[in-house]
Amino acid sequence: MLLTELLARNATNYGDEISLIELNPSVEDKTDLKWQEYELVEGGRSVHFRRELTWREFDDTANRVANMLRAKGIRKGEKVAILLMNCLEWLPIYFGILRSGATVVPLNFRYTSEEIEYCLNLADVSVLIFGTEFTERISPIKQMLSKIEQYIFVGMDVPEYAFSYEKENVKFPSDKPDVDIREEDDAAIYYSSGTTGFPKAILHTQSSLYSAAETEYAHHQQKKDDVFILIPPLYHTGAKMHWFGNLMSAGRTIILKGADPKWILETAASEKATIVWLLVPWAQDILEVIESGEIDLEHLDLHCWRLMHIGAQPVPPSLIHRWKTHFPHH
Repeated sequence: MLLTELLARNATNYGDEISLIELNPSVEDKTDLKWQEYELVEGGRSVHFRRELTWREFDDTANRVANMLRAKGIRKGEKVAILLMNCLEWLPIYFGILRSGATVVPLNFRYTSEEIEYCLNLADVSVLIFGTEFTERISPIKQMLSKIEQYIFVGMDVPEYAFSYEKENVKFPSDKPDVDIREEDDAAIYYSSGTTGFPKAILHTQSSLYSAAETEYAHHQQKKDDVFILIPPLYHTGAKMHWFGNLMSAGRTIILKGADPKWILETAASEKATIVWLLVPWAQDILEVIESGEIDLEHLDLHCWRLMHIGAQPVPPSLIHRWKTHFPHH
């Protein structure tokens, strides 16, 4: 089975239910991209801005991305890179690339221009989908990216050498493209952190992505009513493949922009989150605001929170001990 088939199944079975929510504490242009003002907790302690996709909208958007890429000449086996901050567009673009038959290449949003150039050329990328935050890193190296045939820009102020994702994507049908994709086909190229040099490419097949979803689902036993708060970057296998379990269960996911400990706790309370993915520094920050008295857990309803994901570095035993003191059931 293919990972994209899980998305199609969810769209069929739960089409009108919310699949993805983006919560953003600071939106400069509130008229752009259909933001809704949203009081995060009762009493308006924090105001975020919110966008949502149903499972049907998620599936339709992925199909439009796939059809757009096919119309632009991208064929099975070609490489399409994503260079975006976490956002509501990220996962539909990822699934659209998979459905087009192309191999998706997620890039670390911390890469320098030199590292971006290296990774794009190493993977023979034909199309780069990138966001506003990266224009100043792409423009200086554009002449060295001779293999890039097309640039797709997500956001306002589209560079003259790119075309607008928002304007182009809506032109294409939401029907699933007719592409013969098999489990053994290449699906994604991820890059290692590059701690001992330049990043190293790691190839995943369609079957290995689906296997990751099965493993996560079995390990953490996600259910349909699980609500997953996702904060780590989606370019990384850790964040995305933990989320794959929620894809398999058709649970709701909150893409939270920023790691302020108060935002995390307030979001968990307001959204009745059951699973929260934290890095060690974020867990430490949460403990500090609790233990300093900056936030009172008695004023937050966190009874739904059943699981904390934590990792990406050694987890101090002292952190776990402190965490269990405040959250004995997580």
